[in-house]
Amino acid sequence: MSEEERRPRRPTPMGPSNFDAFVGNVDPADVSEVAHETAAVLVGTGRAEHDPDLTTRLVHLVDELGLSTVAALWSAQPAVSLPGCLWRMYVLREWVQRNPVELSADYRTGLAHASVSHAVAGASEPPDPASMVALSDSILTGVFDGDLAVALERAAAFCRVISIGRAHRADDHDGIDDPLATAQTRSAAALLSTAQDLTRCAAAWRGGRLN
Repeated sequence: MSEEERRPRRPTPMGPSNFDAFVGNVDPADVSEVAHETAAVLVGTGRAEHDPDLTTRLVHLVDELGLSTVAALWSAQPAVSLPGCLWRMYVLREWVQRNPVELSADYRTGLAHASVSHAVAGASEPPDPASMVALSDSILTGVFDGDLAVALERAAAFCRVISIGRAHRADDHDGIDDPLATAQTRSAAALLSTAQDLTRCAAAWRGGRLN
């Protein structure tokens, strides 16, 4: 093998507009393969370019493409995979963007019971709606500009604090608004599951097994 063949190639730059065109040309039979390829190219490009403007655009990918476009490609992939973890990270950010007041209430409640996870998540004080939005952007930025495993662990910790807070708030509705209590309990359980998936993804990335 020649020196040129051994030299690692930089990923072809891919911004949101390229991603949109790529998704539009996907054959359903090849969705899994293309999902992994686009995830790898997106993360590889973002981490290789060191371009703040590109990083910002990648963080705001769902704002430009819409959640349904990203879902069509990544949502069905295994939880412990690069497309699977990217899907969860983007959904988490989108959820915070749409519900910052509710989530800040969950976070404040959970903070009293999950100080270690709060420290890992890195939320500013006080955990008001604006700080929740800023935190979600900061965590996703770390995927493209920072230690990806740390970004995943921060996202997992954030989910844990919210999950604990939501579960405690659900208890407050028992016997008063049982449907709401049930919905919040289920949501808390789903968040805890997401936290576990993201923690496993972080370990896989560190072990060179996340693809």
